[in-house]
Amino acid sequence: MALRLLFFTVVLLCILAKDSFHEVVAVDAHLLDARYGNGKQPAPVLDCPGRCGERCSKHSRPNVCMRACGTCCYRCKCVPPGTSGNRHVCGACYTTMTTHGNRSKCP
Repeated sequence: MALRLLFFTVVLLCILAKDSFHEVVAVDAHLLDARYGNGKQPAPVLDCPGRCGERCSKHSRPNVCMRACGTCCYRCKCVPPGTSGNRHVCGACYTTMTTHGNRSKCP
């Protein structure tokens, strides 16, 4: 009996998680439509892995840099040019994102 209850609880949580994921995607799509004129102008395509690879190429810990840069790129839709500095090019989203330790997240 307890095993059945556990099974149904897990199934219910999976269904709820799936619905909330679709809501988040719908909200993101709505924001993109509002920003780029409801499909009249295509959203810019950004090659995050390529640009982050260039950004992190000279970093002392390239794997850590790539993970952080990828997160920042997907959230802010921007990667500054060069291997360091130029953070002001990407604006407030990129420059103000911090880690749990209150350190700058984006390389």
